[in-house]
Amino acid sequence: MKFIFSLLWLCCMTNAFTQVDAEDTPVSISALQTDARTLLITNVFIIDGTGTPGKMGSVRIAGDKIIGVGQLLPLPDEQILDGKGKVLAPGFIDSHSHHDRNLNDFPTALGAISQGITTIVIGQDGESDPIDSLKKWCITRPKSVNIATYTGHASLRIQVMGSDQLHRTATTTEILNMQKILRSEMTKGSFGLSTGLEYEEGFYASTDEVLQLAKTAAEYDGKYISHLRSEDIYLDEAIDEIITIGREAHIPVQVSHIKIALRDDWGTANQILAKLEAARAEGINITADVYPYEYWHSTIRVLFPNKDFTSLEAATFATTHLFDPAGSILVRYLPNPEYAGKTVSEIAVLRKETPEETLLYLVKAAENYGLEHPDETYIESIMGKSMSDADLIPFITWTHSNICSDGANGGHPRGYGAFTRVLAEYVREEKILLLETAINKMTALSADHVGIQGRGLIATGYYADLVLFDPDTVQDNANTDNAKAISDGIITVWVNGQIVFEHGGATNQFPGVFLSR
Repeated sequence: MKFIFSLLWLCCMTNAFTQVDAEDTPVSISALQTDARTLLITNVFIIDGTGTPGKMGSVRIAGDKIIGVGQLLPLPDEQILDGKGKVLAPGFIDSHSHHDRNLNDFPTALGAISQGITTIVIGQDGESDPIDSLKKWCITRPKSVNIATYTGHASLRIQVMGSDQLHRTATTTEILNMQKILRSEMTKGSFGLSTGLEYEEGFYASTDEVLQLAKTAAEYDGKYISHLRSEDIYLDEAIDEIITIGREAHIPVQVSHIKIALRDDWGTANQILAKLEAARAEGINITADVYPYEYWHSTIRVLFPNKDFTSLEAATFATTHLFDPAGSILVRYLPNPEYAGKTVSEIAVLRKETPEETLLYLVKAAENYGLEHPDETYIESIMGKSMSDADLIPFITWTHSNICSDGANGGHPRGYGAFTRVLAEYVREEKILLLETAINKMTALSADHVGIQGRGLIATGYYADLVLFDPDTVQDNANTDNAKAISDGIITVWVNGQIVFEHGGATNQFPGVFLSR
């Protein structure tokens, strides 16, 4: 009789942790052995990240893990949070982020968590820090977000070739030395290789140099992500290059912040996607990430695709084909800080020049400033108005694209509003994405593209990275006038089971961890 009573008690307790629905997977008995007080998030519309239709239910958290999902009964002494019918989704994974740049001063990562981001993937555009230093940094300076990283191609070049030798191809010996460093970084947890081939630190590298490094990353089941060699006049060739790398290195490849920056080619997004689909049909795992804005944020120098920075003809081509000088704003300009916040056209009026002449001046003055201040690495940046919504929509809706921010703590509004903008504009207002599809593109699909395990889904055994939001009121508020405006509609954000954002602000909790491949 005592045995039967114990068995009945165990069955009742197990059912308290499991889902009622027969198709759901029950929690293992080991979940009962945790000493942590559990939290039951009840009365929520669960969109689990898979892309399948959401449903009402509850989610149980113990420590940093999800231990139950479904129609759950409260346990004795359990914390209960009433979600009031709002949406509970996995925490958003920002597959291309620069939010790490300000985490020493702002470890809450407010720009990220306030839009529902719980994991940032850094080491982008060919620039990264060593894994050992990142791991130490995450311990000595705790953050509110999880951090994953790629290893940057340009950083490898600088380490092996020297910063004054980057305007050439690497030698065979130098490539071998870069491969050696990359192998070490991959064993320590890097998710793969990133390149920024449009930037001068990577522009002069041959395709073979990149290919050999991509093959090294592939040895460890890593990924290759690339800011392409061109996003404007040589875009077609740049896409061919990343497809070739995917084919020959046998590695998944991802196009960073896919866009069409050449005005002459606006409206051709579907042609580009057809090329990517053809590559996928060939067996090449090519994907993309995308942010929902028609203007980018980078160095002024990218407006010179052929690196002819003193050519008036090149500057004229830039102002007529590559960006709108009247809609493009200098975010930072140390040679003359008063220019920050002004458009190129406005600066031209102040200088009594044409926009083309002003563009040449801005590049040259910044170059001279850098020579005079060799320790300054962030001298100028610009938000370039140079894309079309007609192309942006096909890229966002492509089956194999995930959402990213490419953002940081200010400068471009994407750093505070990319994910909420998708939910507000492209889901609620324009209805070009189902809510479940958008959430998938922000969570499970991002995790798959990067290679992150145990996050991106609301499922038993997954880490408790979660965001509770109101789909009727969620709205990005950041804009070019106020790039740090907090979004509406994000109610609560959990990272590893701890609340990092609620009531419109950070909670100053720092449960973020370094994620290894």
